[in-house]
Amino acid sequence: MAIYSDLGVPRIINAKGPSTRVSGGFLDPEVLAAMAEAATQCVDMAELQAAASRVIARVTGAEAGIVTSGAAAGLLLGTAACVAGLNPALMGQLPNAAGPRPEVIVVRSQRNAYDHAVRAAGVYLVEVGLPDRYAGAGVRDAEPWEIAAAITPATVAILYVASSHALPSLAEVVAVAHERGVPVIVDAAAQLPPVSNLQAFLAAGADLVAFSGGKAISGPQGSGILCGRRDLIMSAILQNLDLDLDWEQWNPPVELIDKHRLPGLPTHGIGRTCKVGKETIVGLLVALERFAAESDVSRTGRWQAILDELVARLGPAELTVRPGLTPRLVLAVPHARQACFTLQNGSPAVHVDPCELHLGNILINPTCLQHADLPALARALRAIMIDSAA
Repeated sequence: MAIYSDLGVPRIINAKGPSTRVSGGFLDPEVLAAMAEAATQCVDMAELQAAASRVIARVTGAEAGIVTSGAAAGLLLGTAACVAGLNPALMGQLPNAAGPRPEVIVVRSQRNAYDHAVRAAGVYLVEVGLPDRYAGAGVRDAEPWEIAAAITPATVAILYVASSHALPSLAEVVAVAHERGVPVIVDAAAQLPPVSNLQAFLAAGADLVAFSGGKAISGPQGSGILCGRRDLIMSAILQNLDLDLDWEQWNPPVELIDKHRLPGLPTHGIGRTCKVGKETIVGLLVALERFAAESDVSRTGRWQAILDELVARLGPAELTVRPGLTPRLVLAVPHARQACFTLQNGSPAVHVDPCELHLGNILINPTCLQHADLPALARALRAIMIDSAA
């Protein structure tokens, strides 16, 4: 394709995975076709999000759901929903709500740069627990009683960042939160696959869950899902949609927005900056249906086939393929950080997963690789392996 060369933008080989900074992965022709068709007609965006809610609810088991402009947008909208509820006046005040500053509790070991999206709603993050198991000072992390002790009248939500090693368990956090009437927001941006996670967090009692649409789901890179309690989803979408019309003129679908629960029409909300277009919504829904219909075994098999071909092209060498739902090729090389820079500065540039450079490992993630990439990728990897052995 000539579009990037016409713009003077060099293409890269993405062995990092579906990260935003390397533009994510690829869209299936069925997704592209749906987006192209959606772009040729106009619809009421509230009606389209209501249709999206029906699909998301069926796939995830949620009461309702909306398409967002990424998982971070879902966290912002979800937090804003927990702060404002169905109060239009409060919606209009965010991020500077009147009265005591609203608080969101988070386990200290789960803090990360992406919780800026939560803080952007105007809340204060209250950290609990000492992550001794990470510091090497012990085995403990936060415990449920610490979360319970941190809940005050200012607490509007608990943020839970899902991962295989997150503690306490989500079930324990939900039990503590719901005993005090506090909702739980789960950041599950990168927790797919397995496909069962589309339902697992809600089944464990989470009130809102945010997923990325541009990672394993293989939807548009600027898409995501926020799903969960109907009232919170209603608040979230109210703070996202264009509402520049009269009350009498406004007739949103009641399954998504019951206007009769409101004293009046909110002004444009804090989530207006997270606008999502009709093409993105349609593309995400088609990709979501495709993702939910494919087995984890089939998906992993496709990615494994990419790595198998790459290993065959690399020839005899000490290579390790790390198994898992998302398998990865591990290259142990001296001066791994410099090798990573060499790959990135090559032609074509190769971006790898750098998360284990401190261990001397370069990781190759197959999820955003195509078979056509493999000859050039193999040449680049062989070059750094030869240089490292010299």
